[in-house]
Amino acid sequence: MKWDLKGRAALVTGAGGGIGLAVALRLAGLGMDLVLCGRDLHKLERACAQAEKSGVRAVASAGDLTQAQAREACVELAEKSFGRLDVLVNNAGVAQSQPFDQVSEEDFDRILAINLKAPYFLTQRALGLLRRSEGASVLNIGSVVSHKGYPLQSAYAASKHGVLGFSKSLANELYQQGIRVHVICPGGVYTDMVKVARPDLSPEGLILPEDIADIAEFLLTHRSNAVVDEIQVHRCGKAPFA
Repeated sequence: MKWDLKGRAALVTGAGGGIGLAVALRLAGLGMDLVLCGRDLHKLERACAQAEKSGVRAVASAGDLTQAQAREACVELAEKSFGRLDVLVNNAGVAQSQPFDQVSEEDFDRILAINLKAPYFLTQRALGLLRRSEGASVLNIGSVVSHKGYPLQSAYAASKHGVLGFSKSLANELYQQGIRVHVICPGGVYTDMVKVARPDLSPEGLILPEDIADIAEFLLTHRSNAVVDEIQVHRCGKAPFA
């Protein structure tokens, strides 16, 4: 059964650009009201204006999601603005490209806080609202390094392995409550972050943010007896099943 998202509400992190923006605009096109979260208020307001062209409501919540008050503000804004939350998209993240023996404790803490701590505790804070939905979903954006370990990405890989592990446990806790947890693990996507994580990659042949939005739409609108827990995505120039 294709799940109708019109009139429902979603919270998307890292929504000022890249995958987050592409997913947010796709959800707006499907009729969802939006809370868009990130650090840059100007980018978020611009994203809201783009989303509202689809006839939905969109509000911005700017802040550092590693901090409890910013996570609280996002969820409170969803409840105040829409009275509901049906979809949570944990997308915000940062990359790292550095030899293992040069990664400082401060760098490690920052990467783990943004990529793992923030989605973990944002989901925890949003759970009360999600439980009130008749068909809630949590969509976590992992990475190819949720499974692999590339050179110069030790802290990033640790954080994204953590996202996948957290997602697996959360899915098993929530599925009997009707809340589905999905993970998308893409390879190189043409965003600013991939320029940091993989400066060796050419932009040609990279996955586009809109490709990830296609997959997000499929996962969130196909709410049948068949459940897809995780989708791994590689760029077309990379060998299949590598």
